[in-house]
Amino acid sequence: MKEEVVYKLMGKIIDIKGDCAAGHKVGDEIGLTIFDGDKPIVGIKLCPFFLHDLFPYLSVMQFGGEFPWESDPNVFVRSCPDIENSVTIRIERISALNE
Repeated sequence: MKEEVVYKLMGKIIDIKGDCAAGHKVGDEIGLTIFDGDKPIVGIKLCPFFLHDLFPYLSVMQFGGEFPWESDPNVFVRSCPDIENSVTIRIERISALNE
């Protein structure tokens, strides 16, 4: 039987243009793992609008997918949907098997 690869996701706020209504600051680190074992993770500490926008990308990254436009398959950078007060996050996929 093939061993299942499990990943954890960590995000780091790398840029803010304007004022983030959710209070995020440059340098904030946020756990973004959405599924752990047999249950979803609740209570992710990220603006819910931004989390809603990121969810499809987090799903791809956590379950081993890649984005062909990213130079590193384990990193994804995205900005929030608020174009007036844009927050940019760098998401990194980390193998949970190394713990």
